Amino acid sequence: MELGRGTKVFDAAVVSGTLRIMEGPDDVLALMDTGAEGVIALVRDAGATFLAPLYHELTGIVCTSGTPRSHIGIVSREFQVPCAMAVTFDGGEPADGADVELDCSGEEGVVRG
Repeated sequence: MELGRGTKVFDAAVVSGTLRIMEGPDDVLALMDTGAEGVIALVRDAGATFLAPLYHELTGIVCTSGTPRSHIGIVSREFQVPCAMAVTFDGGEPADGADVELDCSGEEGVVRG
């Protein structure tokens, strides 16, 4: 079921993982202890730099603001982490820990649950 859509940063295969809402550095530090493999990060600030220590582990990134030229968009492209920007959710944001799919293979980035 489609949950939301936005602007994909680059063409990428569909990925699935656990959605983790990342509000700031404390969330990143907590995830560093357990590992970010299989995690699709949900971020609200497109200029946020706090994800930097996790880019090499993340499965995907969903950002509710910004454009592909925003910091998160640029870095996700460099690390080849599928990413959708300015994502809007029809029924509200999925809950932290939800199993989601990020599809950046079409015209837009699509989040499914």
